[in-house]
Amino acid sequence: MPEQSAAKNYNGLYTPLAIVLAGALIGGGLFFGLSKSGDSIGGGPQPTANVDIKDVKIDGDPYIGNKNAKVVLAYWSDFQCPYCKAVEMGGIPQIPLEPAIPTLIKDYVDTGKLKIVFKDYAFLSDDSTTAALYGRAVWSLYPDKYWEWREGMYEKQDEEHGGFGDEASIVALMKTISGVDADKVKADVAANRAKYQGAIDADRAEGTSFGINGTPGFITGKTLIPGAAELATFTAAIDAQL
Repeated sequence: MPEQSAAKNYNGLYTPLAIVLAGALIGGGLFFGLSKSGDSIGGGPQPTANVDIKDVKIDGDPYIGNKNAKVVLAYWSDFQCPYCKAVEMGGIPQIPLEPAIPTLIKDYVDTGKLKIVFKDYAFLSDDSTTAALYGRAVWSLYPDKYWEWREGMYEKQDEEHGGFGDEASIVALMKTISGVDADKVKADVAANRAKYQGAIDADRAEGTSFGINGTPGFITGKTLIPGAAELATFTAAIDAQL
């Protein structure tokens, strides 16, 4: 009986603490959307016999770098994902991560050692799918403008649900990119929606089959990198293949 009384008294202390913790979790959820976005900052590489970049289908997907580069990095992403923005360009105070992609481009892509292939994993909202559809169209019509468009998309990224990312805002963004006919891209999306949606769905299914359950996710060589990892995680996996 004394022990039960003591436990009951402690509950009075736990209740305020639980409210504070719940508030903190809810606040975090509002930003991250409970989105299964890469849940690790500096997530370690995971070598596994079940993952091999040679098994990743990359034909038809957007990419940057030398087509025949020795090393390939497959990158599954969602344009609404804050962790993807963190690893590509940074600028998110809530995710204190030095972005890895700019250095990978400078040291590996621009020197012909690495090709980065962009795979769709659109799952956060309807805007995720709309962005992925437009990404396919931009790549089809203006492949040399794809990276500029992609950077613009992440620069404009705001909350996961609502705000920037619907068709009207994406078309408006495209009108600021020299050499891109936004109306032509919009028409291409309308004409090829089913084909592009099939490719988007296939990318996500493929990523899931390799153990990628959110964004970002990467495969290079026989290494799976889940989440927005530090630069050293990428360079270690890439250097081992060079």
